[in-house]
Amino acid sequence: METQSLRAATDDRMVWIPGGSFLMGSDSHYPEEAPAHKVRVDGFWIDDCTVTNREFAAFVDATGYVTAAERPVDPTDYPGAIPGMLGPSSVVFIKPKPPVDLSNHYNWWKYVGGANWRHPRGPASSIKALMDHPVVHIAFADAEAYAAWAGKELPTEAEWEFAARGRLEAAEYVWGDEMTPGGHYMANTWQGQFPVQNSRDDGFEGTAPVKSYPPNGYGLYDMAGNVWEWTTDWYQEHGKIDSPCCTISNPRGANQSESLDPNLPEIAIPRKVMKGGSHLCAPNYCRRYRPAARMAHAVDTATCHLGFRCVVREGRRTDQ
Repeated sequence: METQSLRAATDDRMVWIPGGSFLMGSDSHYPEEAPAHKVRVDGFWIDDCTVTNREFAAFVDATGYVTAAERPVDPTDYPGAIPGMLGPSSVVFIKPKPPVDLSNHYNWWKYVGGANWRHPRGPASSIKALMDHPVVHIAFADAEAYAAWAGKELPTEAEWEFAARGRLEAAEYVWGDEMTPGGHYMANTWQGQFPVQNSRDDGFEGTAPVKSYPPNGYGLYDMAGNVWEWTTDWYQEHGKIDSPCCTISNPRGANQSESLDPNLPEIAIPRKVMKGGSHLCAPNYCRRYRPAARMAHAVDTATCHLGFRCVVREGRRTDQ
């Protein structure tokens, strides 16, 4: 533990976020963001950007850790699954040919054998030129394992959103109210008609190197777009919160039993909240490049657009 604490304490890219209260969620967008409600969080340190391939490689080199996407799946955990999907694999976005039915996400999401953090698009791909890009194809347990090794933790949804807002509580985006102020792109998102045409006006198709865009008011990078980020909260709808009229201190989300997917009765997979949107979020399909945006994601599933960053909570960092 001393080694872990020292590693966190000497991490000079963490930013201190003072505790405070804010209006979490939104009443103006997707239903899962409502109702907006008052929340207070204690102070904490947070990584100024998502964990990169370079940093995750250092963790793997030090520990020999093998991610979920690199391991075969126990068929008893997934009764009825297609055998070909039980080998080491992960979920990859593959651009379809038009026309595309937007109501069926399987038109562009595919399980690809051999896809993992080292090979983000499949066995023939590499991260050799992507060492400063966010690490992806990370299941929740993989993110937790890295955080524990680094002497850190994963953020709660409330901590993440408070930090993302960068002191701009009522703003639409993490940088203000205009998507492209002065014609400048502030995040790595999708321009054009998702999922078939991306004009790459922001300079990238796929992930971008971390810190490619300006930081928010706290000095944090990529709190919108690029990759979604894991939080520790079990998913529940904001509408199920008991007292939306009152300030909630340091919320932790639902119990695990409340996060099971009712649409998958045979494979009840618990879900965590992911935040921030990704390079695949587009105005015509997924306007979730906003601090209030949130989605549920199965803890066992890794994808090509989901990563993470870490926190150290008040009192845990030794160099305060």
